[in-house]
Amino acid sequence: MTNESLKTSENLVGIEISNSAFIAVCLDKNGNLLDSQTVSSNQLELNLPHLVDFIKELHQSFGDFSRVGVAVPGLVRQDTKRVAFSTSIPEHTEVDLTSEIASLTGLSVTVENDANAAGYGEYKLGAGRGSRDMFYATLGKGVGGALIFNGEIWRGISGFAGEFGYISINSDGMKLEDVASTTNIVRRTRSRFHQDSTSSLNQLREENITLGDIIREAKNNDEFSQMMLRRTGFYVGTAIASVINLLNVEKIVVGGEIMRADNLVLDAIIHRSRELSFAPSFEKSEIVKGELGENAAAVGAALLSAELIS
Repeated sequence: MTNESLKTSENLVGIEISNSAFIAVCLDKNGNLLDSQTVSSNQLELNLPHLVDFIKELHQSFGDFSRVGVAVPGLVRQDTKRVAFSTSIPEHTEVDLTSEIASLTGLSVTVENDANAAGYGEYKLGAGRGSRDMFYATLGKGVGGALIFNGEIWRGISGFAGEFGYISINSDGMKLEDVASTTNIVRRTRSRFHQDSTSSLNQLREENITLGDIIREAKNNDEFSQMMLRRTGFYVGTAIASVINLLNVEKIVVGGEIMRADNLVLDAIIHRSRELSFAPSFEKSEIVKGELGENAAAVGAALLSAELIS
């Protein structure tokens, strides 16, 4: 990324409000990561006063900055810039976070949906570099998506485009998020692991099993854990085939916590997408893992804050 494309000579700061932490990054004028900071928080602390305190503390570690981009786990109305809906932090619903943060910090503020921000970050500085059009899928506590056409986020008429988790993946109307979110992967695994007495997961108490456990044991060649991750990839690939068939998009980037499983999930996604896609469209669509990891949304938020500079 060039100095000109960022439209600014100052460092940029982006923050993601995740389900359990504030994640902040500082980028230089060329888009290089200078510093990052993560503060874990419980659900009750993911609110506006704690966010404002966190932003003020960032001046000590990042230095002076005049603007900040904030990625939130919720739908952001394009006309009012308010959070229209958030299952993760319902108290943000219909709050004008842009104005509230700006008035309390004195900064210029940009608020964006976390999936859109992460997708934009990957498009500019991650796995989507060099592509014209891109679809981004994030697989974490929720399942989301972002569409980028000709270098810009495509938000739709209300600003809610890209709700990947709502794609139906069977004739009963089961949505992708019902099976591919972190919570639901763990739920499916807990409900089945007793059926395989050879699985190393049996050494754990059922209620203690986490996605990290599943990924770790899969990488240690536990066949049951590998099967559960491949099945998740199967579901995701089914939904991605719909994206390929409808949009014939150039690149598809998959990010989020589940991608710590690397090719255990990615290969299944690619295999299933190939099975269900229109072959000529699939041949031109590249499906890859995201490169920015847990910083993706914060990086995208930082970049989007620069886009408003005239």
